[in-house]
Amino acid sequence: MTISQIAALTNFDKSYISKVITGEKPASVKFLESLSKLLPEIHEPDYLKLFLQSRQAMGVSPKTLCYYQERLSKFIRNVNYLRATSAVVQKYLNTVPANANGLATRHASYRTIKTFYRWLKSEYGLNNPVEGIQAPILGKPMMPTLDETQVKQLIESVDCVRDKAIIALFVESGLRLSELANIQPDDINWPGRCIKVLGKGRKVAHAPFGDLSNQYLIKWLAEYKPDGNVWGLNAWGITSMLRRLEAQTGITCNPHTFRRTFAVLLRKAGIDTMTIKELGRWESLEMVQRYTRSFSFQDSMKFYRSTLT
Repeated sequence: MTISQIAALTNFDKSYISKVITGEKPASVKFLESLSKLLPEIHEPDYLKLFLQSRQAMGVSPKTLCYYQERLSKFIRNVNYLRATSAVVQKYLNTVPANANGLATRHASYRTIKTFYRWLKSEYGLNNPVEGIQAPILGKPMMPTLDETQVKQLIESVDCVRDKAIIALFVESGLRLSELANIQPDDINWPGRCIKVLGKGRKVAHAPFGDLSNQYLIKWLAEYKPDGNVWGLNAWGITSMLRRLEAQTGITCNPHTFRRTFAVLLRKAGIDTMTIKELGRWESLEMVQRYTRSFSFQDSMKFYRSTLT
């Protein structure tokens, strides 16, 4: 039962009811009498179920709903969450692994629990113990990237010129899946070696492409006359092709890995992070630094020149 429902049935002010629930004010005898007459027994709602229904109504994906349910169910099984203090929630979070298989699980649990408690407070006026907890420090897992040999092996492993062009363009241009999947013939600027794309926030931007992409694109478009995008495939079709290729070669093969590879190969070629940011259409240098974390001191030494002569 929401605060609004209690207020309507008891004629008490919502602000007063909220303060009683959060412990800011003691409940008056009159208020307690009103509650006792309201229902013979007030059953505690299934807050988790109601929370998931609210997320679903907001258009949250089924995958995210399962994610919420899994993490919150475990939390609720281990913690008396409606009476939990900040110390109790923190103690629970300390039992969650900080990182596992590259996933920041403790930080993810913190975000999920925080979202749940914020909803409980806004909808039911319940206490939010997460307000007193600092977010766990994220670890820095090294995400996979490919070297030039692996990229060439992937290209050589496919027979279709279209698929060769897709792989080459992913790596040479740093395109996101949606950007690559939606390329139209008129988007390609052949003399300028760049492609007009609709990036994040539906912003128009441009992505460069190199000799290998140019070579395969010309061959593919000599064979295929597009009626829509240049591939004859949508994003799902491209993803399916890459999954089959990964199963065949054992090489990590997905748009995110290609985008990281784009950044790392440029960095290893001596390109500075600000330039990589502009070429890859990233919003911040921090993102580029995260993507190029595998760039080592030894890689940097290849470009070192003494400042003295």
